[in-house]
Parts: sequence; structure tokens; C-alpha cells
Amino acid sequence: MSTSSIPQGEDRPSGRLKALKYIFIIIFCVYAFRLFNMQILNGQFYLDQAQNISRRTTIIPAQRGEIYDRSFSRPFAINADSFAVTIVPAEVERGTMSDLIERLSEYLGIPREQIDRKIPPQYYGLYQSLEVASNVSYETIAILAENRDIFPGVSWQSKPMRNYPDPGSLSHIIGYVGDITRDELTMLYNQGYQQGDVIGKTGIERQYDSLLRGKAGRETRTVDVRGRRISGDSIWEAPVIGKNLVLTIDRSIQTLAEKALGERIGAVVVMRPSNGEILAMVSYPWYDPNLFNSSDMSSQYQTLINDPNKPFLNRAIQSNYPPASTFKIVMTTGILQENAFPSDQLVECKGEMLYGERLWRCHIRKPGHGRLNLTGAMAQSCDIYYWIVGRESLGVERIVTYAQDFGFGESTGIDLPGEISGFIPTPQWKDRRFHERWLGGDTMNMAIGQSYTLVTPIQMVNMVAMTVNDGVIYQPYVLKEVRDPLTGEVEQTAAPKVLHKSDINPEVFRTVRQDMRGVINNGTARLPLNIGAVKIAGKTGTAEVGLQDRWHSWFTGFAPYETKNPEERIALSIIVEAANDWEWWAVYASSIIFQGIFTGQTYEEAVKNLTAQQHLLPVRGRRE
Repeated sequence: MSTSSIPQGEDRPSGRLKALKYIFIIIFCVYAFRLFNMQILNGQFYLDQAQNISRRTTIIPAQRGEIYDRSFSRPFAINADSFAVTIVPAEVERGTMSDLIERLSEYLGIPREQIDRKIPPQYYGLYQSLEVASNVSYETIAILAENRDIFPGVSWQSKPMRNYPDPGSLSHIIGYVGDITRDELTMLYNQGYQQGDVIGKTGIERQYDSLLRGKAGRETRTVDVRGRRISGDSIWEAPVIGKNLVLTIDRSIQTLAEKALGERIGAVVVMRPSNGEILAMVSYPWYDPNLFNSSDMSSQYQTLINDPNKPFLNRAIQSNYPPASTFKIVMTTGILQENAFPSDQLVECKGEMLYGERLWRCHIRKPGHGRLNLTGAMAQSCDIYYWIVGRESLGVERIVTYAQDFGFGESTGIDLPGEISGFIPTPQWKDRRFHERWLGGDTMNMAIGQSYTLVTPIQMVNMVAMTVNDGVIYQPYVLKEVRDPLTGEVEQTAAPKVLHKSDINPEVFRTVRQDMRGVINNGTARLPLNIGAVKIAGKTGTAEVGLQDRWHSWFTGFAPYETKNPEERIALSIIVEAANDWEWWAVYASSIIFQGIFTGQTYEEAVKNLTAQQHLLPVRGRRE
């Protein structure tokens, strides 16, 4: 064995130790650098992150903006003082939660099941505050405070409740609010909405929710891993109050229209045709939005949903009706503009006519209206005149064109949710829908506003506005101004927007207005609407719905008939559904509304005045 092999063997352990020492040195240097980086170079970043992990943020709801009438003096929606009651489950002694919930249910006057749903057993160990009831009165909070020793873990905080003073028929315009649903949150999450937010459900509350809701505040506090508060100051971010909204609605006209319609299923729209402002909008039946503040909101909602009269439905913009003889305004406009038939040529009405093996009867039976020109046919609402001229001279294609020119078949774009567009039929539609050819009888039915043609009351008032404005229709709107909630300063004002401008000759509209005045002077509405307060022009209509003793009752018109100031003109449309007992009420309701508006009288004063003049004598058998 060589002697040189011994030193070499002795050197091997020493080499391994050196290598291991260098490895430890490298590891130490890496960790030292890492600690230096975390504590010195990026210390603030990790400190902030650690603080964020141990902090809990509580949302502070913003007070919702209020809603006012056009004068900014009468509130439609305000915030009433109210409280929310919360529980921190972990602060309740084990085994006593059930008794606590039972007592709380009794004091708050809400079902125990409602609290159980919000605090299931798996939440009993949480130190997080959970809301169990909202819209709690001050009196109830005072009682809880007096008995605080039997309510461990229970606390309360201010949470304003939405209140609607004397809503009546305003419910369809204003709408109501409620907790955001899962589906709504899915759609609106990216817009800053969160679970637990209160959101507008219908009407203005929904349409302008982004303006009304404001911006929620936040309270950030330090907590431990179980959510218990640790000493230290909270960080506050104050909530921002939502904007106040001023509507175009005139409360006195709204009340007048509401009472004039009465408890009759139907709708009223009153508009200023010179700019599209909605002064009143009534739909009956309505509902009380304050019901949704009650503890049994779910049952109240279900009752309204199941009501066969559909109180949630805003019939002014969400119901279709045959326009009936009011459609003769469209027909007269088309006949004059197209020179389709000489306006002074007479057509004989014998009360009935035979066409297509069917006997067609005018609303005035034998001997009929006699010989009529266009003006007389409009005044007397003669079906036979429009049947003959519509079928033989104007034709379905041009009738469709003029109906669309007046805005039928399209939504008006009013700033309320849920508007429908009505319907104008065409030969092509009938072929696709029924696989049937368009017949002359279809044209005749369309010429008097029956059969497939459907319109809404808001479209009807736009038809009158176009006639008044020589072919211009302004988009109807309800929001007038946006105001600062603290100073009341106007931040935004709605500007009139032209929805449509027709190429029809202004002289044609002047003649149509004259013929609409003839309806009042010596036509179908002579008795109820030829009042002394103001000169009215318009058109009546009775829409057939397949019943022998009832029809939809229509009136649409404007006043004053002549004026040098277009701003003072008012257009309205009224529909009283056939669901009511027949009394031809639309024209009488119109006379009350016009009388009240142009004399400044209340509903009661207007009725008394018109009754004395014998303008308010409904005739149950009257048609057209």
C-alpha cells in the first residue's frame, strides 16, 4: 500500500465541510437579502398588505335622492327616519340564540322564520354584524334600548326608509325600491352595485337609479381572524347623498286627471306638445308603494301580482288597444296629403253596406249619416265614408305609411321603463303570420282603427302633438331637472328632443285641426266638450272588443284650438277600458280635465261647473 494514499483520504472530509459551509453561506445570504427586501425595500407594501388582511370594511349606505314635482315644492319620494337592527352572533351566549331570536321576533313584530333565514346555525360563531330587520321605527328601537340586557349582541343603526307621501296614481311614475336581487346583481355588479344595496324596481326609481342612489361610504376597522374588533381608530369614508330629481309632473293636473278617471280601469296622459313634457300620467288601478316598507312585503307583493286587474301595469305605456275612430285623424291626414279622394266630394252613408258577402254597419244604423264630405265624415265619425275611401282610394300601403309617420308601431322613448311599441299590421305580416292574403275587408277594418292595429295612450297623445306641431313630434319625457341635494342648485336640465319630423304639408295639418274642431262644434263630442272655458279640438273613438254591451272608450285632443302661444297648448289622450260598465266616459273625463286646467278649478269645482252647464251628463248607450 502506498503511503501517499493516506493524506488523500484525510483531505476528503475537509473538502466536504468546505462545500457545505459555502452552501450555508449562500443560503444565509439569500435569506438575508430576502429579509432585507421584505423589511427595508418593500416593507411598506407588506405592512399595508398585512393591515388590509386584518381590516374589515363595513358599507355605509348613502341616503337616496328625493323626487319632486315640477315646481320643486311638493315631494313625491322622500327619506323617512328609520333604523336597521343587527346581531353579532358570536356575542350571544351558546345555547341561547334560539331564545334571543324568539324575543327579537316578538319585539320587532316580524316572523321568526325571517330572522332564522338571515342567521342560519352555521353563522352562530361569526363576529360579523348581520342585519335582521330594516325600516324599524324609533319607538321600537327605544323599547329595545330599555331592555338591552335581554338582547346581547343586538345593536341598531340609522337607515332611512323610502317614503312616498300621498302617492295615489303617481305610483306608476315614481315606482318603488327594494333590496337588489341575485339576478340584478349579476347584471349590475360591474356598475358598482353590491349585495344588500337598495335599488329602484320600477318607474323613475329604476330609470334614474344611478342618479338617486348616491355613493356608499365605508368604515374600515381592525379585527382579528374571527372578526373581533381590535383597538385602533376606524377609517371613515363618508357616503355621498344621491341627486334630487324634479319631474315635469304638475301635481294639481295629476290629481285632476286621477279623479276624472276615477275607479275606472284605463289611463290618462296629459302632455305639452310644444316640448314633450308629461304633465300628468294616470293608470288605474294603481298601488301604494309604501306597502313595500312593511314587514310582510312578500305577501303584499304576491297579492298585487295575483290581482286580475294588474295594478302593476302602467296602462299609459304598457297596454295595447285598438285606436278605433281616433285613427281617422291618420286617415284624414293621408287622404288630404295624397289627394286620394276629393275632400268636398260626397259619399252616401245609409247606415250599412254590403261587401264580401258581409253586411257592414256604421255606428249610426239606418237611415245612416246621409251624404257626407271629408269634414262631415270626420265630425260624425262615419265608418262607411272611411271604409269606402280607405279601400278604394287610399289603400293599405299608404295607410300603413301614414300610421308609421305618426309614430305608431314604435316606442316613443319616454324615460320610463317597460314601454311597449304597439303594432301596425301589413299584408306581408298577415301572410307570414296566418298564411293568408290581405283582403279588402282588412283594409276597411284598419281604416277605422280596428282589427290588428294596436296603440298605446302615449302614442295617441303623440299623434295629436304631431297634428298640433305641423308634423313635429317631441320625445315625451318625465325628468325635468337634476338638483344638488344640499344646495338645491340645478345641475342638469332636460332639453326637448325632436323624435320625428314629417314631410306632410303644414296646410294639411291645419285642415285636420279644423276637422278635429268640427268634432266638437257639430260632431260626436258636441255636448260634453263644447265648453265655455276653452275651445277644444279632438276625436272620439269606441273600440270593439267582442262584447255586445261594452267598448273601449277613447278621446284624444288638444286645447286651446287657436293660440299665439304654443306653450299654453295641452294635448291629452284617455282610454277607459271595456272592463268597466259602459258610460262613454272618456269624453266626459276630458271635459273635466280641460275645464280644471284652463280655469284653475279643482275636480270638484269643475264637475259642479260643467254639471250646471249640462256638459256632464253621461249617456250609457252613446257610441262614438
